[in-house]
Amino acid sequence: MANDQSQKKPQRKTFERRPEGEPPVPSINGIDKLPYQEFAREKLGFDFHNIDLLVTAFTHRSYVNEHKKSARAHNERLEFLGDAVLELVTTEFLFYNYDQPEGILTSWRAALVRTESIRDAGDNLEYDHLIRMSRGEKQGSDAARLHIIANAFEALIGAIYLDQGFEAARAFIEKNILYRINEILNDGSWRDPKSHLQEISQRIDGEIPDYRLIEESGPDHEKTFIVGAFVANREMGRGEGSSKQIAQQNAAREALKTYRKHAK
Repeated sequence: MANDQSQKKPQRKTFERRPEGEPPVPSINGIDKLPYQEFAREKLGFDFHNIDLLVTAFTHRSYVNEHKKSARAHNERLEFLGDAVLELVTTEFLFYNYDQPEGILTSWRAALVRTESIRDAGDNLEYDHLIRMSRGEKQGSDAARLHIIANAFEALIGAIYLDQGFEAARAFIEKNILYRINEILNDGSWRDPKSHLQEISQRIDGEIPDYRLIEESGPDHEKTFIVGAFVANREMGRGEGSSKQIAQQNAAREALKTYRKHAK
């Protein structure tokens, strides 16, 4: 009986370790790296030993897809590393400075490292002009652009960690993220925004919030939702996000700001 070729088992993939001494990101040629080193010097306070790490941290996947012959690596692996360093430094900071139970510390950490906080930190560093991305991404929505900025921030942490060491990465995170701890504790933004808004709206207006979809745009794989948070039929806040849930949370945060403003 002839062998049924369709029944062949798929070949097992082999995974080999990187040879010892090989750099964690491939070398980058054919671009002007001076603006990246100037950014490091002016915004970070040091020169990169391996500037290719910084260029890679600011390289979006779409750029590699569009320049397959000249670009070999994007920033997602550095983002993976930077996310872990960010969480460790933030966790250590909270553990040593506050005697709160795990559940509260977890909420505080989530508030410090949520996408919006990281995005704002990236915006403050003003590196968006250095991010290499495809023409399509450059013309994308503001929400998509800000997501790219947030991812690049975590990749930047990974690049700093590899190039300058853990203490330099810690100092960068303290300067750009952890300084916000007092603000987060004072305004209560570490709490779940929808639950917090419901407590406030019931206490002040005797009503629970109503979330209404105001706008939906973009292709199926990259939709953007705009949601309004209404209390007693008044729009108290409006939020945007890549899902309805995220947009609702952002709308609740804006509504809480409205309540705080009126309370002053």
